[in-house]
Amino acid sequence: MLSSIPWSRQALARSGRRPNVSKTPSCLVRRAPTIQPQRALVLKHPPTSPSSWPRESSEPSDNDFWRDIPLWRDVSSRDFLSWGWSVKNIVETRNGLSEFLDAVLPANIPRVKRFGGLQSREEFMGDIWTGIRKSTMAVRLSPYVLSRIDWKDPANDPIFHQFIPLGSMMIADHPMAKLDPLNERRDEPVEGVVHRYPDKALLLPMWVCPTYCTYCTRAHGVGANTELVTKQSPKISLERLNKAFDYIESQEGLHDIVVSGGDAFYIAPHVLELIGDRLIGMRNIERFRFASKGLAVAPHRFLDGEDPWTDSLIRVSDKARKAGKHMALHTHINHPNEVSWVTEQASLKLLQSGVTVRNQTVLLRGVNDSVDTMSILIRKLAKMVIQPYYVYQCDMVPGVEHLRTTLQTTLDIEAQIQGTLAGFFIPKFVVDLPGGGGKRLASLCESYDRRTGVSKFTQPALKGKGRDNKVYEYYDPVDAHTPARVPEGNPQ
Repeated sequence: MLSSIPWSRQALARSGRRPNVSKTPSCLVRRAPTIQPQRALVLKHPPTSPSSWPRESSEPSDNDFWRDIPLWRDVSSRDFLSWGWSVKNIVETRNGLSEFLDAVLPANIPRVKRFGGLQSREEFMGDIWTGIRKSTMAVRLSPYVLSRIDWKDPANDPIFHQFIPLGSMMIADHPMAKLDPLNERRDEPVEGVVHRYPDKALLLPMWVCPTYCTYCTRAHGVGANTELVTKQSPKISLERLNKAFDYIESQEGLHDIVVSGGDAFYIAPHVLELIGDRLIGMRNIERFRFASKGLAVAPHRFLDGEDPWTDSLIRVSDKARKAGKHMALHTHINHPNEVSWVTEQASLKLLQSGVTVRNQTVLLRGVNDSVDTMSILIRKLAKMVIQPYYVYQCDMVPGVEHLRTTLQTTLDIEAQIQGTLAGFFIPKFVVDLPGGGGKRLASLCESYDRRTGVSKFTQPALKGKGRDNKVYEYYDPVDAHTPARVPEGNPQ
């Protein structure tokens, strides 16, 4: 009988700003975009079968992007594209990161563009250590992520900024920032289940990810302890899962489950299948999704025939479909540079296997907060038949104020993207309302004071627990506007 599931690295390797606006302005009303036919997906990269990838060549090919990293110049395709090798070579300690940086950084590095000039390697590394000390998230980096960063100019690289903090870029937190900005723990009837919406719940079986995002909305629990945060992350166990399953099955009005964490990529394959089987077998559950950043940070795992995780996912998808239920994989790609030929091949395999894939993006300042970048990302996703599902306003967590954008930025990008691509490939731009109000379209704000940066929303779908007619407020970054009035009592 399975009583607990170990989560050590060895186990993972084995298991694989304007005047006040009182109502939504009419300019936010959009015309329905004309749907244009989509071009066929044509991939000109190495085929899906690992057996036919280049193996032992000592010279880099155009496809061997990881060989730009001096430490991995002699790493073969077989190794780099292996999940086992990837797990063994994750960078997550100061010594490991220091060794990596020493190997990849030039003697002089451009500063962040708004500062200008050059800095020494040592100065840049010191900036990283300062950022890590100020961060709520530990650093954990997969080899794939490290290989997609431009190490000649990392301070201006959009992937670098998602995963490695720089102290020089960080600014004071908004006074309303919280470690649990969505108040998920208030809506946890049993450990590991967040039940807020009438027909949907969140199942959180684990708190580990292959790579940690600096802006994580669950910084209170995900990852290792930091100098600022002692994490509250219970270990996965069969007893804990069964209590969660019992609750889910007892709620007749509950029809939709999101399995997240953490990252479903780090659920052992047999446990992934156990969860899928249990959800499929519940009469009340009609659909469920596994949330994983795996396709963004370690897409090669989907192609590794020696790792059983993908086969388990596909089997669950097949069983759900045969039972007349819907299973999907929700991934998290924020910038076009995260996509390589490996991502394309992995998404093609999932498509050919009948797995529905959707993408959720977080809007981040200096990363993807432009129409051009967002348009390219959406088109890349569409080409891979990945549904661009949500673009989130960055949650108000500590340590990421420099990454948050104004609500106006979201509204502007949404307005300019509408109609440029088939309607079914246009994502919803949403705010996950602080304090537990759930998701709401950014354009449905009841008011938005562009001088103070305070936007107000209601959420008709949520009732009880003081939520009837409740007004939720989202605050633009502290450096974007004149100071806004903050309610008495810092909730942090």
